Amino acid sequence: MTLANQQISDFFKNKKILVTGGTGSIGERIVSTLLAYEPETIVVFNRDDTKQYLMKQKYANEKRLRFILGDVRDYPSVDFAVRGMDYVFHAAALKQVPVCEENPFEAMKTNNFGSENVIRASILNKVKKVINISTDKAVNPSNTMGATKLITEKLFKQANYMAGNTETKFCSVRFGNVIGSRGSVFPVLMNQALTGKPLTITDPDMTRFFMSIQEAANLTIKAACYSEGGETFILKMESLRLADLSEAVREYSLNNGLPAPAVQVIGIRPGEKLHEELLSEDELPNLVEDDELYVVLPASRRGNAYLHFQPSVITFYRSDKAPMVTTQQLSAILSRYREDKN
Repeated sequence: MTLANQQISDFFKNKKILVTGGTGSIGERIVSTLLAYEPETIVVFNRDDTKQYLMKQKYANEKRLRFILGDVRDYPSVDFAVRGMDYVFHAAALKQVPVCEENPFEAMKTNNFGSENVIRASILNKVKKVINISTDKAVNPSNTMGATKLITEKLFKQANYMAGNTETKFCSVRFGNVIGSRGSVFPVLMNQALTGKPLTITDPDMTRFFMSIQEAANLTIKAACYSEGGETFILKMESLRLADLSEAVREYSLNNGLPAPAVQVIGIRPGEKLHEELLSEDELPNLVEDDELYVVLPASRRGNAYLHFQPSVITFYRSDKAPMVTTQQLSAILSRYREDKN
C-alpha cells in the first residue's frame, strides 16, 4: 500500500516547512511539489543570492513562499530559519565529486558541520521531522563527497537518540544520479551534442543508478510521511551504461537534424567508481521493501513490523546488477528531458 495523494496532502496541509538548499535542482522541485499539498508556509533557505532572486521571480505570485538568505555553516542563521517549522528537508550540500576531492575541508564544513547545525537547531526548536538527502556515493565511499555524506547519514540516524531530543524524528533518503540536476551527466552530454562538441565519457562500461528530479522529490516527500525515525529510504531504480547513454545522445542528434557527435573517453576521475552501490552489506539484515522503495531500518527495530513493508531478501544492490535500460529507452528519456527543458 503506497501513499495516496490525499494522504500526503493531509500530512502537509497547513504545515510550516523549511527546505535548505531550496533553490537547487532537487530543492526547488521539492518546494514546487509541496505547494500542491496546501502547506501554510514554505521557507526556502540558501546562500546564493542570484539563485534566490531568480526563484523569487519564478514564484512571484506565490504568497506561501518565504526566502531566507543564509548558510548552513552558520548556526545562528540556521536556528533563525528553523524556528516555528513543522518539517525540515535538508537538501543543502556540496555534491560535485571533483569539487569535493579538490576542496575536502569545504566539503566537510558544508556537508558535515552544516548538517550538525540543522540537527541541533531542529531539536532545540522541536521540529517534528527532518529529512536528509543523501546519495549512493555514501555506500562504501571512494571519494570525499561520499565520505562526508556517509558521516551525515550517521549523524542523522544518531540524532534520534541524542540527549534532549524528545520530539524530533530524523531520517535520510539515498538517491542515485538525478536526471537533469545541475552537474549530472544528462545535461552535460546534451549540451555537448547541441553545441557540436564530442561527448566526453569516463568509461563506456561505467554504470549508474538514475532517477528523475520528480521521482527524487516524491521519494523525499514520502519519506517524511513514512518516517518513524532512523530510516534510510531508497527508491527502486534502473541503471544505465555510459556507452548506451552516449549512443542514445548520438541517435537524438541524428533524429533532430544534427551531426552525430564523436565520443571521447577521458578516463575515470579521482574518487569515482566504475559501479555504484545503494546498500552496504551490514544494512541487508535491516532491510524491508514495498513495490517502490527499500527501507533500511535502525538496528533497534530489526525484525519488528514496519508499516506495510515486508522483509527483503536481496543480497546486493549494485548498478551493474540492477535492471538496465536500453538505448531505445534512453532515447525516449532524452526526448522527454528536452521537452521539459523547453
